[in-house]
Amino acid sequence: MTDDSRYRLAAPGLAEAAAGDLASWENDELAGFLARRPESRDEYRTGSGLPVERVYTPAHVDGDWHDVGLPGRYPFTRGPYPTMYRGRTWTMRQIAGFGQAEETNERFRYLIAQGQTGLSIDFDMPTLMGLDSDDAMSLGEVGREGVAIDTLPDMEALFDDIDLEQISVSMTINPSAWILLAMYVAVAEERGYDLDKLSGTIQNDILKEYVAQKEWIFPVEPSMRIVRDTIGYCAENMARYNPVNISGYHISEAGANAQQEIAFTMAITKAYVADALATGLDVDAFAPRLSFFFVSQADLFEEVAKFRAVRRFYARMMKETFGAKDPASMRLRFHAQTAAATLTKPQPMNNIVRTALQALSAVLGGAQSLHTNGLDEAYTIPSEQAMKIALRTQQIIADETGVASVIDPLGGSYYVERLTDRLEEGIADYFTKIEELGGVVAAIEQGFFQREISDSAYEFARRKASGDRPVIGVNKHVDAGGAEKIETHELDPESEARQISRLKQVRDVRDPERAKSAMEQLLSVAADPSANLMPATIEAVKAHLSMGEITGALRDVFGTYTETPVF
Repeated sequence: MTDDSRYRLAAPGLAEAAAGDLASWENDELAGFLARRPESRDEYRTGSGLPVERVYTPAHVDGDWHDVGLPGRYPFTRGPYPTMYRGRTWTMRQIAGFGQAEETNERFRYLIAQGQTGLSIDFDMPTLMGLDSDDAMSLGEVGREGVAIDTLPDMEALFDDIDLEQISVSMTINPSAWILLAMYVAVAEERGYDLDKLSGTIQNDILKEYVAQKEWIFPVEPSMRIVRDTIGYCAENMARYNPVNISGYHISEAGANAQQEIAFTMAITKAYVADALATGLDVDAFAPRLSFFFVSQADLFEEVAKFRAVRRFYARMMKETFGAKDPASMRLRFHAQTAAATLTKPQPMNNIVRTALQALSAVLGGAQSLHTNGLDEAYTIPSEQAMKIALRTQQIIADETGVASVIDPLGGSYYVERLTDRLEEGIADYFTKIEELGGVVAAIEQGFFQREISDSAYEFARRKASGDRPVIGVNKHVDAGGAEKIETHELDPESEARQISRLKQVRDVRDPERAKSAMEQLLSVAADPSANLMPATIEAVKAHLSMGEITGALRDVFGTYTETPVF
């Protein structure tokens, strides 16, 4: 019989020797020292509440070598690619979006000139919610916290003089995501680009909206249909494009801890994959283009372990639950963003340090792309200078620290391996609870996720208020003087009026017969659950139908959604 002990992380006898050595150390050196100098706390825990021992040894690691393995090989614990940053540095993808499309395009060009290697777009609240800029609900919000996009001419201006075959584009948009994707496709076709050469991502993660961010237009089922249609369209027409970016980031920013972030994200992923498979799609036809988005929080070691744990869990789920055979279907690729919720108005320069350390944990954890927040984002969207500092933070990590030279440098740490195992086990524990409730959609409708996140947010706020969770400049090392003055971004007060004027002009000059025909075709397709919405939506935006016109008409087909209160 084969001796499997040779595959254990700790060599035979080492764990036992370490356990004995640890016990004698606790009785000898430690006990006497603690009597003279007690520790500062009775217990230590990670940000998600996992207990932290004072020291880790081989006795704490019970995993198998094949659970850790090598980068680019199943179960991808150590990274999705064999060479990681030695072959290609992560994409430096700073978010931009404000005012009109021309203003954001100008910021794109500035960031590209500063060395940015990918684009990421934030949209304003009306665009996120599928409203036109002249809707009464949009008053005062147009271009305020993202770029305003009403019609195809806006998208054309957004990408003016930018080669879409040469730079990847990520769009942070959810309930109206398929319309923005249709506009992106329309621009590419107008300019003669090969759709199979376009790379990028549309976030399009509608389930996490019901869980955390609370931006939706339609009920759950038709919203899932839209996600399914975009996955199917991209699988057939856009070989390098990611049709959904399943996001734990917003779950975390709503108040979830690291354990909940990855568990809820994996549960949502399972629902999307199962839904796509139910339509007859083969898992290996679309899973290689699934992508993910996670926060990089302040607890450095837990964050690194979180990224390793979710990669391993995903690989096993795709192989064992869904029968994936292509290794690319099991390879979790993720974008990371530093934690906006940790940024503070008091002593805002401290935010540079916070962001740098959070970025470091994302890199040590193997992120494929990264956004570093601006120091001023507790006030408003970032200024040009704040974005330059944030981008330089990534560049310094990449070029001056040496962390990109070795793959998974914390792999093999007794502490990190222990955390990785515990976080992976925690995902499975949450899966059991969610399945008992009837699955993700049922759990949403019963308020399970919302209560879990709310409880976690309350616990964090309680610890912060008591000082148990130090926040420098807020509850510790607080300045006695007034708030520090910093330069912040100023929105052009005329931007909203210009945007509304352009929308009116587009409506006035478009071909009314083409617009009418496109709308009739879209409504016909929407009424047929077996049809794919994307081709009709692409034709609708080419006919210069607006965002609000499209979503407004489809509300009559799909209905609207009201959340069941959980308190």
